[in-house]
Amino acid sequence: MSTLSLHIKLDLDHFGLRISEDILLDGITVLFGPSGAGKTTILRIIAGLENRATGSVTLDDTRWQNDKAKYFLPPHKRQIGYVFQDGRLFMHLTIAKNLQFAAQRASSNTLTVDAVATALDLMPLMHRNPESLSSGEKQRVAIGRALLRDPSLLLMDEPLSSLDTKRKAEIIPYIERLPSDFGIPILYVTHNVEEVTRLASHIVILSKGRVVANGGALEVLERTDLMPLAGHLETSAFLQARATEHRNGMTTLNIGGQSLRVPGTTITTDTHLRLRIQARDVALATRAPEGLSIRNILRAKIISIDVVDEIFAEILLNVGGQPLLARITDEAVNDLKLTVGQEIYALIKSVAIDTGLIS
Repeated sequence: MSTLSLHIKLDLDHFGLRISEDILLDGITVLFGPSGAGKTTILRIIAGLENRATGSVTLDDTRWQNDKAKYFLPPHKRQIGYVFQDGRLFMHLTIAKNLQFAAQRASSNTLTVDAVATALDLMPLMHRNPESLSSGEKQRVAIGRALLRDPSLLLMDEPLSSLDTKRKAEIIPYIERLPSDFGIPILYVTHNVEEVTRLASHIVILSKGRVVANGGALEVLERTDLMPLAGHLETSAFLQARATEHRNGMTTLNIGGQSLRVPGTTITTDTHLRLRIQARDVALATRAPEGLSIRNILRAKIISIDVVDEIFAEILLNVGGQPLLARITDEAVNDLKLTVGQEIYALIKSVAIDTGLIS
């Protein structure tokens, strides 16, 4: 486990970055926040590509930048792999030669081209040129090339943003395995909440050039005060659950002594996992409902009621000691006469299981 120490300052025309944080690099650490928060700028500073920043950048005992000591290590001497949004492959070289190019410029060669190509399923592509590959295949090559620099830290700047849903689903399992397969921590930038919940073991949330949260994934994602920073992303809550039974093609999940039933999962009984439930998929009832097709109904208590605009309200609920959010109209709040402290029933229309966070 490594620690990245960032004590940096950068002033641009319409943007100011002020970061003073020790960031735990445990598996995949996600930098998350609205557009313009400074995520990519931080990656560029770490990589040495933004030399206007002042302050210090240190990975464990390795110093990459320190203004007081008048020290700045150039990018090619930092043991960093960088995966960009567009891959940036050499189009005139075969996949094998793209990978060999990176390996030849590594400070050491603890990884071989064959080992990396095998891990990323690139062996069948080695003789081909990049223009003949799909977007997902190109990104796998870009990851392989970054690994072959023998980095002590891998930076990934929205590597899935240009991929469609199918290609994303194909490449995410490879990214998930990188820290364990290669022993390299990852600092990962994304705007996508599914990527955050699937990949992150640690999350740093940025807003307007400042760090507003820095901690373990569950700890940060359960903080409802941070939800406005998700911007256009769906407001969601994250609940810990345990699989207890499989029956009739359904799996029963235990949440604080209550049960949810989800279809068609292959999760092993007694497995602990994390659920994501979008606020818009939670309806509320003041009495136990009957005669509904919705199977999942949880007893809850209202913790707070926040009107987010003139039409909608977000209701924070306590379900077995865990937070759950419901987004309903302000008119419904008034019609149901909802109040803080009231016992209520939460009707769950849909549940997403974050398979990358099963333990």
